[in-house]
Amino acid sequence: MGTAVKVGIIGCGNISTTYMRMGQFFKNYKVVACADLNPEAAEARAAEFGLRALSIEELLADPEIEIVVNLTIPAAHFEVSSEILKAGKHVYSEKPFVLTAEEGATLSELAAARNLRIGSAPDTFMGGSHQKAREILDNGEIGQVTSGTIHVMSGGMEHWHPNPDFFFLPGAGPIFDLAPYYVTNLVQLLGPVESVTAVSSSPRSHRTIACGPRNGEQIPVETPTTVHSILKFASGAIISYGTSWDVKSHEHNNMEIYGLDGTLYVPDPNFFGGQLRLVRSDDDEALISTGHPFSKPNDGDNANYRGAGLADMAAAIRDGRQHRCNNELALHVVEVMGAILHAGDSGQTVAIQSTCERPAPFGADDAFVIMELEET
Repeated sequence: MGTAVKVGIIGCGNISTTYMRMGQFFKNYKVVACADLNPEAAEARAAEFGLRALSIEELLADPEIEIVVNLTIPAAHFEVSSEILKAGKHVYSEKPFVLTAEEGATLSELAAARNLRIGSAPDTFMGGSHQKAREILDNGEIGQVTSGTIHVMSGGMEHWHPNPDFFFLPGAGPIFDLAPYYVTNLVQLLGPVESVTAVSSSPRSHRTIACGPRNGEQIPVETPTTVHSILKFASGAIISYGTSWDVKSHEHNNMEIYGLDGTLYVPDPNFFGGQLRLVRSDDDEALISTGHPFSKPNDGDNANYRGAGLADMAAAIRDGRQHRCNNELALHVVEVMGAILHAGDSGQTVAIQSTCERPAPFGADDAFVIMELEET
């Protein structure tokens, strides 16, 4: 595979520690530098992880850095990713890739003109449970997939986050903040989405922060916080997707896939692991073991391999193949999310203009190629 790809990070907030810390599990990329609009934030992260703290301009000009990871706020993703590409670097973005399909198309054209790559989180669909779910579906073990459900519901972020303002602004909400995990996993399981219908609401105009130094402060809500949509896939499958930050309690599973011959209960695709359950009849139910290294706990009790998409992209650059968290997939997911919000606002069915190939399966052997672990 050759030497590890050198990586720089722009944006030194909380998520940056994940990429810096999880790099120890992957052998084909190495984070060497970081930058932030706030130089003190970059210096603190650099000291914590043994990196070089640079200005954004210095990082983009550094000749040894091949990939720049964009960990800025979503509203800045397009502008920052554009500058990364213009500097001649590959870019890997935290989710959401961008906020509109038009922005994504512009970045794709920019990358193609410079023979550069774009990658984007989420990469949790590369987890052992989700890859085993794909194998089960591809092998026809539940027959033709006809429908399914997703439920992602809670009381909202203001109850635990000390600065939750962003979550309730355009570019976030339960769609742009969380749907990348669920829609991406659906696309890798079932293929591209063909059309979307939805209804949406914002029951409260303000939220009250319930923790931290701003406890009791009210913040505005400027994006829908309850959205129920129906996604029709090119395969013919129809998925009902309910997401809300206005729910105190519920008993729905995160993801259920229904086939003519059985049901697959898929764990939360916000995580790499979790229990996978296959039911064919009342007396034929099985808990599925994955045998995949990305199912093994590596972060306390959790299987946390965030950075796998970046590692796969680094390997793909060296190997001359397509990476799994590619811009075609990310752009399709962004268009679907935008269509959900548009359908909820307009009451119309929205046709999806883009399409994409399902990313290549990611089996145990593929995982060992990019991991700093011995195969067992």
